[in-house]
Amino acid sequence: MIDRTNHPAGADGGPLLSFQVITDTHVTEDPGHTYNKNLERALLDIAEQAPDTDGIMHVGDVTDHGSPLEYEEWQRIWRRHAGTLPLPISTTGNHDVGLGIGVWPDRLDKFLAATAMPGPYHDHWIKGHHFIFLGTEKGLMTFCSLSAEQLEWLDLKLEEQAEEGKPVFVFLHQPLMNTTSGSYEAQEWYGVTEDQELKAVLAKHPQVILFTGHTHWEMEAPNCHFDGGSGQLPHMLNAASVAYLWTDEDEHKAGSQGFFVEVYPDHVRVKGRDFAAGQWIEAAQYRVDTGSKIKM
Repeated sequence: MIDRTNHPAGADGGPLLSFQVITDTHVTEDPGHTYNKNLERALLDIAEQAPDTDGIMHVGDVTDHGSPLEYEEWQRIWRRHAGTLPLPISTTGNHDVGLGIGVWPDRLDKFLAATAMPGPYHDHWIKGHHFIFLGTEKGLMTFCSLSAEQLEWLDLKLEEQAEEGKPVFVFLHQPLMNTTSGSYEAQEWYGVTEDQELKAVLAKHPQVILFTGHTHWEMEAPNCHFDGGSGQLPHMLNAASVAYLWTDEDEHKAGSQGFFVEVYPDHVRVKGRDFAAGQWIEAAQYRVDTGSKIKM
């Protein structure tokens, strides 16, 4: 667990903390590849728009195939921004540790070594707010698998300081079925083997805001956010992709998107960003009131 304790913020009416959520960067071995260039452009945009960011959260598929040369390129890109941006806190994606390539423990070890993460799942505290990263414990082709131990750990972590009513930010590469864009059963891009078990844990903790990736679905799609299903589940948001996008017409689309998040005493603002255009995404601007539903 990483604890980033800083001086109190928000006294001037600004956010208590702010961070970005990116996913599906799919870094390749080729420095000139579009995916790599898109990540570099996204980081330049973050540095310009949020020079005092408290953290960058990555929701998996750091690389395209999880190869050593791809991780070297990943590290090269981040070294270029070492003086301006914090290193990301990351979870695994199926492209990093799955896809049927290689042996699971070796794939995971390479990811952990390259990203400096402590394990397949981990948690962090930043300015008094809890950040929890879930991750697969099997090298599956596209799905993730969460052990009973991980689900119990999550339940216990979500109990920590729950009485304070602060939002807790949870990150998992694959979305739960029939929640955010791309996760509907017919679209086939959901992907948690223990879907019902995870939903049962999350249903007990309305303070959660869950960010997922995997689908690449553009933020302009109508279901970028999931409102919790009449209070049965917490808020969930699809963080799209930095490398390329996907549409409701089930088609590839060039583009690069992510979220900027600002936390205030009584609400959270989630703002979609088009990194390619350097513009805010009007259709993906949300206000999450503490203990209530996402509101436009």
